[in-house]
Amino acid sequence: MDSKQELLNAQSVLIKEADSIIGASKRLGENFSFATDLLYTESGKVVVSGIGKSGHLGKKLAATFCSTGTPSAFLHPSEAVHGDLGIHQKGDPVLFLSNSGATPELVALEPILKTRGAKIVGIFGNTKGQLVQKVDAYLDSSVPQEADPLGIVPTASFAVSASLGDALASALMKRRNFSEKDYAQTHPAGQLGRNLVLRVSDVMHLPSKIACVEKQTKTKDLVIEMTRYPLGAACVMEGEKLLGIVTDGDLRRALKESENLLKLTAAEVMSAAPQTISPEISLGKALRVMEDRKSPISVLPVACEKTNTLLGMIRLHDIYTPSTN
Repeated sequence: MDSKQELLNAQSVLIKEADSIIGASKRLGENFSFATDLLYTESGKVVVSGIGKSGHLGKKLAATFCSTGTPSAFLHPSEAVHGDLGIHQKGDPVLFLSNSGATPELVALEPILKTRGAKIVGIFGNTKGQLVQKVDAYLDSSVPQEADPLGIVPTASFAVSASLGDALASALMKRRNFSEKDYAQTHPAGQLGRNLVLRVSDVMHLPSKIACVEKQTKTKDLVIEMTRYPLGAACVMEGEKLLGIVTDGDLRRALKESENLLKLTAAEVMSAAPQTISPEISLGKALRVMEDRKSPISVLPVACEKTNTLLGMIRLHDIYTPSTN
């Protein structure tokens, strides 16, 4: 098979899955709000159950619920009757995942959960399946065809079920007024957590660890200072006030334009009145300031907005990597 045909086949898979998701969105009605009502709980958790590919999806959705403010746990339907049913506490709502709508393990589990006071929501690919009549509400995840070459592998159906699960998680977020601050509290580690929780002041380099020079400092001495404090830039100061910044890029441009670079002063090579950032800004916002511009920058002075007093310096590297300063 040539590469062009492979590309067409790949595009066909994506288009079939996308069309299936759009089709599912058009079938949503009041049953979606009712399903959300059933899954919303002030004190309990949502128990998600499925087997096979639906089981893999169930683990993902339980994780999504947990990270977005809805306590959740995955319950393997076969293991449930051998002790794992203890995961479910009386009154916990349950989400069943089944493409056939008739998974035997879920059929057997349903009456047991009902005796424990559970309300059950289903995401089913077959609206005529046995489970449809047994659950309290269900969402239709049926697809006209699977997206794989044989038309039998859970591809489009998996994508639709995953999307419906994400829609439920999003609706529950709205119900709980789940905020960016709440999200940060469930993601304290990793880059997401750093961007949301930490501020510029938490990772910036202090003035004592920054190359700082005066306007009349010769370029040679400037380079020596930048080598001593290798942050990729030097601040040009007048007392504690920031006048300008000299980056590695400024030095390269000056070298290209002048035959006597070492005779120039810091004032002659610096970028005057540089953009600065407040120490109170979150790392996520700082990242946008540095990257969402025509010419992205990798280093920013941190200064007092009113007095322009230098408070520190932050680099992209500091946002992505825990600082030792």
